Amino acid sequence: MSRIDETLDFIPVRIAVLTVSDTRSLAEDRSGQTLVDRLTEAGHQLASREIVPDERAEIAQQLQRWIDDPAVDVVISTGGTGLTGRDVTVEAHRDVYEKEIDAFGTVFTMVSMQKIGTSAVQSRATAGVAGGTYLFALPGSPGACRDAWDEILLKQLDFRHRPCNFVEIMPRLDENLRRR
Repeated sequence: MSRIDETLDFIPVRIAVLTVSDTRSLAEDRSGQTLVDRLTEAGHQLASREIVPDERAEIAQQLQRWIDDPAVDVVISTGGTGLTGRDVTVEAHRDVYEKEIDAFGTVFTMVSMQKIGTSAVQSRATAGVAGGTYLFALPGSPGACRDAWDEILLKQLDFRHRPCNFVEIMPRLDENLRRR
């Protein structure tokens, strides 16, 4: 069973938050703010926060900037994961992934089913790794951001979480790129 090992020290990670929206400003960005509030309350550091329009190239460019930035360990985006023609966040994420974390979408759907029932099938939440950086794409609702953070990311971004977590393998994410 999963648990927090209190004998270990908490290790804060540096998280960038990206809101994908054609209409929201920072003042109106409830989903992005939900993520910022939760990650800082957990003891992590907000590395950066941006809003970009629902344009695949612009989303991918912002993701790549953060992948290339050694001050960013994790990127969480919100918005653009649905089924409409303007929902291109998932495709932009996949443009930069080196490896996809397939089970993230599955687990997110399981969590969502408990809250919104079969409406969970309309989300295309995804996650992956690129350049040693974790990338998570969440739906654009504050509730979905809360659910993803509270039920998945809070635990997986805590080094003390057992039996395993994302933080403990961070040093090895880009080992294939290092010279031997």
